[in-house]
Amino acid sequence: MNRIKEILQRKAEINEMLKDEKRSKDLDYKALETEIRELNEELEELQTRERLMKETEQLNNGEVEGRTIETFNGNNHEKRELGTDSIEYRKAFMDYVLKGEKIPAELRADQVTYTKDVGSVIPETVLNKIIEKIEAVGMILPLVTRTAIKGGVTLPTSSVKPVATWVAEGKGSDKQKKSTGSITFAYHKLRCAVAVSLEVDTMALPVFEATLINNVVEAMTKAIEQAIISGSGTGQPKGILTETPEDGQALDVDEITYQTLLDAEAALPLEYEANAVYCMTKKTFMKYQGIKDADGQPIARVNYGISGKPERVLLGRPVILCNYLDSFSTAEEGSPFAFLFNFSDYVLNTNYQMGVKKYEDNETDDMVTKAIMIADGKVVDKNSLVVLKKGAPTP
Repeated sequence: MNRIKEILQRKAEINEMLKDEKRSKDLDYKALETEIRELNEELEELQTRERLMKETEQLNNGEVEGRTIETFNGNNHEKRELGTDSIEYRKAFMDYVLKGEKIPAELRADQVTYTKDVGSVIPETVLNKIIEKIEAVGMILPLVTRTAIKGGVTLPTSSVKPVATWVAEGKGSDKQKKSTGSITFAYHKLRCAVAVSLEVDTMALPVFEATLINNVVEAMTKAIEQAIISGSGTGQPKGILTETPEDGQALDVDEITYQTLLDAEAALPLEYEANAVYCMTKKTFMKYQGIKDADGQPIARVNYGISGKPERVLLGRPVILCNYLDSFSTAEEGSPFAFLFNFSDYVLNTNYQMGVKKYEDNETDDMVTKAIMIADGKVVDKNSLVVLKKGAPTP
């Protein structure tokens, strides 16, 4: 090209000017430096354009065969990974954004990028998170008493305590009998298994496997907590609400009022009120929160501890929220919608703690993720249980 010859000629002239000691004293070095830099940049662009034109012409004429871009790393001979999702392109794109460096020509198309093309230019990365519907679990399990005794072993209980009597001098008291009962823990197996095909397991992202394991563990926790609240006792732990409350500790409620809580507190024996808590759904609690006493103060309070976690209180007593009960508005007549209970009086016995395993089904080649647990649970002392049931509406 004529322009390339002109640039080379001008650079030679500047070089001669710098060699001439007489003329060099009167030169503007800053201007010459700027001119040389601009000439070099222009020359580089022209030479690159000329080289690409020659290669294209040769390729069109069949003089040069198509080449595959490859990299060599030691003795390993591997094809270079291309495409916008390749590690090399993503690094080059990051350098372009942060440092303004151009993306190498072999990693990009020699075209102009418009706004409609942005989706195919930005690296196609995947965020390591799967968005799922959240379920409320894990509120009940930390509150119960956990044991790990052998199945079939009985736990002694007693409902009678000796009574002391005042006696006169030289007199004795009646001998009293101390009787005991027992609670026997059985074997109940809880199992959750999820299978995926071998192809999915091989090609899935690591986040898929991690999420799958979390789902299995969450399902196990939900099943255990559901059994603690309302389990039938046949093939599963016996739930709290399956127990028959003591006389006067099952209340029929036809309307959510302040008097409802007063009746529940009155039904709770004095010796059991220290650690008893309310258990209900959030919708039921919000109905109580709307009630005010005679002084206009709400009877329900929501405090925030040091960690900022809400702490709900009814008449100074903690409230545990869960979704294993019906709300007052949706409960059928005669169904419990809330209860008072000391959860430490419920014993969950686990012979085999929850274990997560992964194995291959030889028949189908499916990869199975499973969790197994052997457990049983029972109420060992029901005297702190006060159940609120939905009664018939007031005519």
